[in-house]
Amino acid sequence: MLFAGMFDMLDGAMARVRNTATTFGAFFDSTLDRYSESIILLGLLYYAIQRPGLHDLVWPFPYEQPWMIGLIYIAAIGSLMVSYTKARAEGLGLECKTGLLARPERVVILAIGLLSGTYIWALAILAFFSQVTAVERVVHVWHTTSRAAKIEAQRSSSETLNSLPVAHDTGLDNRQEPTPVETTERIEPSVLPVHTSVPPFNRGVHQE
Repeated sequence: MLFAGMFDMLDGAMARVRNTATTFGAFFDSTLDRYSESIILLGLLYYAIQRPGLHDLVWPFPYEQPWMIGLIYIAAIGSLMVSYTKARAEGLGLECKTGLLARPERVVILAIGLLSGTYIWALAILAFFSQVTAVERVVHVWHTTSRAAKIEAQRSSSETLNSLPVAHDTGLDNRQEPTPVETTERIEPSVLPVHTSVPPFNRGVHQE
């Protein structure tokens, strides 16, 4: 497993140095990584099933075989979810490299557990922290998309405000002049006094 893991860590770097990296190569490499990790866990599952009386001196709980089978299952699910959350985020155009246990860390922990005979503890660490890593990546994508949505909402609000007409201040406090009231009443001109004179009545009334 360590021998295969060493080449797995170097193949991508070698492809980039030789300028032979391709999109299909990256896809194919990730696919084979999932098969490789699943085969290793399948081997541990077969080992646990063949030993009903499995017992580890440093494991404090009884019934070690069911514990090991359950931890293998949880570790397999966690490994798949760690890779899936990263791949799904990248498919949406988001970078997602956060988390504690990426594939190199998982290979090292499992190798140490197998070499030291504490494989059940290695499986317990993988089962727990792989789930934590998957949740961390979900939270990271949630924060990233939430910030992008807020920025987009602020930009849309700003564009809406800029598109509204601006009311100019005329300094009249928007006061309106009183509208004259129309009336049908006729205004008579002022009558000026007319001076008249009556001729003398010495010869009768003079008619004009």
